Amino acid sequence: MYWQEEQDESVYQTPKEVIDIQFQIKAPTLPVDHAWHLQQAIQKELPWFTEEQPNNGLHLIHTADTGNGWERPSDPDALLHLSKRTKLTLRTHQNNLQACEYLLNKTLDIAGYSMEIKKLKIKPLATTTIVFSRYIAVDPTQSEVDFINEVVAYLKHKRLHFKKILAGMQHQIRTPKKIIHTRSLMIADLPLDDAVYLQQTGYGQYKTMGCGLFIPQKTM
Repeated sequence: MYWQEEQDESVYQTPKEVIDIQFQIKAPTLPVDHAWHLQQAIQKELPWFTEEQPNNGLHLIHTADTGNGWERPSDPDALLHLSKRTKLTLRTHQNNLQACEYLLNKTLDIAGYSMEIKKLKIKPLATTTIVFSRYIAVDPTQSEVDFINEVVAYLKHKRLHFKKILAGMQHQIRTPKKIIHTRSLMIADLPLDDAVYLQQTGYGQYKTMGCGLFIPQKTM
């Protein structure tokens, strides 16, 4: 754990260059470990999305019961039962909005489970001082202390200001070639512009498989 105390923050207006595009979907169930399969389904329809574009990221699907990211079925082959309010969300530059509209009315095959893509809406990045990532790709041999030290060094290198960092649950994401090991990460008491920067750029690898993407964390 890394912990500092008080620092003033100023009012900040969120820029609109990077956005979340939320699609309404019809998908009764999905495997818990669907990251690679969902990425492949998106790549089939949007080949450019999984290329090395710094702002592109894919939010993995979470149900209401697992929405905070700290609770999730441990069996990767278990099924998530999705509600009508569940969304598919892509994070990308606003210039890609029209290209993403190609997904509308498509039906994706995700490991044998269908996902119908309905209408979309644009969601700006959050104005927040606390950001949370459910999955940060890590070296499985790395200790929690070393992981936090690595994050601290990165944030300082980027000249970002923060006061609290907390590492959380570990997960695994399976692909045909390897297992990606992850930890959750909370960074708190950020200036608003620094929090937006982290949402825009993310942290680490595998963003189009749900890793390294920051969302607002409402509670400590």
